Amino acid sequence: QVQLVESGGGLVQAGGSLRLSCAASGTIFSIDAMGWHRQAPGKQRELVAAITSRDSTDYADSVKGRFTISRDNAKNTVYLQMNSLKPEDTAVYYCNARGLRRRYFSASSDVWGQGTQVTVSS
Repeated sequence: QVQLVESGGGLVQAGGSLRLSCAASGTIFSIDAMGWHRQAPGKQRELVAAITSRDSTDYADSVKGRFTISRDNAKNTVYLQMNSLKPEDTAVYYCNARGLRRRYFSASSDVWGQGTQVTVSS
């Protein structure tokens, strides 16, 4: 069974930085794209950043210029470098793997991590 394990969340002051990591474990043949989503209390989950296996990236407008997503395909790991953090970045951050195939002939699936809390104090 494939699992996504996130790490790197925590409490930071406004203007500070955090780096989130998400490692996919288990039998994996390929992953089309990996991304980070976040959900603040009382709000819907939203996409923060995503990256494909060919390193194409997409960012929410609210984090452009502050956050950077990167990926190590050999390790099936995705990172989110968060700089110039703001209190409005406070949320639970979830890692997502889209189009994950365990074997060449396997059907693809989407997998979610358990989430990691990021709290930015003012």
